[in-house]
Amino acid sequence: MPAPDIARVSAEIDKIYRKDSRRIFATLIRLLGDFERAEEALHEAFRAAMEKWPAEGLPQNPVSWLISAGRFKSIDKQRRDKRFEHLEDRPDVSETLTDHSPAFDEREELEDDRLRLVFTCCHPALAPDTQVALTLREVCGLTTEEIAAAYLTPAPTIAQRIVRAKAKIRDANIPYEVPGRDALPERLESVLRAVYLVFNEGYSASSGETATRADLSGEAIRLGRLIVELVPEPEAQGLLALMLLHESRRETRATPDGELILLDEQDRARWNRALIDEGAALVREALSTQRIGPYSVQAAIAAVHAEAPSAEETDWREIVGLYDLLLRITPSPIVALNRSVAVAMRDGPEAGLVQLDQLLAEGALDGYQLAHAARADFCRRLGRYTEARDAYRRAIKLTAQDPARRFLERRLAALPG
Repeated sequence: MPAPDIARVSAEIDKIYRKDSRRIFATLIRLLGDFERAEEALHEAFRAAMEKWPAEGLPQNPVSWLISAGRFKSIDKQRRDKRFEHLEDRPDVSETLTDHSPAFDEREELEDDRLRLVFTCCHPALAPDTQVALTLREVCGLTTEEIAAAYLTPAPTIAQRIVRAKAKIRDANIPYEVPGRDALPERLESVLRAVYLVFNEGYSASSGETATRADLSGEAIRLGRLIVELVPEPEAQGLLALMLLHESRRETRATPDGELILLDEQDRARWNRALIDEGAALVREALSTQRIGPYSVQAAIAAVHAEAPSAEETDWREIVGLYDLLLRITPSPIVALNRSVAVAMRDGPEAGLVQLDQLLAEGALDGYQLAHAARADFCRRLGRYTEARDAYRRAIKLTAQDPARRFLERRLAALPG
């Protein structure tokens, strides 16, 4: 194969890895029954693709090819490795793996496997923090360092949580499945929380060179749709609505070269109206049940922003009221911070700053970059430039995402004096 064609095939393999590797991984877990073997099989499959596809060309169904390659390389390895029991002695696994033709409908089974993996990672036998770390690592493919940065936790602590979680899943024979309808309610809250955090990482990456990660936000929305189909509960609808409403703005949140664009400066004509209409309809349906939860309220706030004709016409009074409701449902420093920003938009930066300083004095937001960025903006608008400089510098030190850091640096450099 000529060099340009080899380069093209290699680029296509890289594209498939970025887009489909975690879905392939989820199916390999189902087929192999073990996280570690599935991870090894995934990398072996892509290694085989790098060796064969440049010479033979892309297969008609690359994802199916990779799943089959990973599956059978794992079988061969286990048969060669005397440290493991013979696969022939494990009919529960060997019977699943003996058929060389893909035994699944790719579009349906791959999605089902991702949902199975989310429910496994969010099993109630695992601690809530562990559920989230395991989901971000295994479902989304985030590195331990990325997860640690997102949750202000040392990387070794995150790594230990993930290792212990995998061991518990293996030792306790936690099933790789979507639970039955009777068990769904107790599992739904943790699953929604995990999907919400996956979307957050995609909507605003905690670190790295880009402001967003469309692969993660897109995957979270796919999972959200599957969950709503499976469990059409108001909070599942509210979470899907929240994700759709935020996703509707993604294309306008950065310049072509990756620089951040604030909400009030975005081109609303480019917002995705189909996603806004779908999200707003889901909000209305969720709220009509009177079983109002935090995702539904957050979606209602996003709907107010999405349906405002312009930034100046945003109904900040309604948004503050919704934050008041959200604080009653789920009190947290982050919600209180967001409310202070809404108060600043409704009543002026002085009113927002009073509330924010009270929060910072309590200490819970001291290491939170957005709190210091908000304080810097309040002080800038009030002409308190010395305080604004200090707050911008503090926020910059806490910022691991390159576009956000550059935005804050530009704001700092633009201060008078």
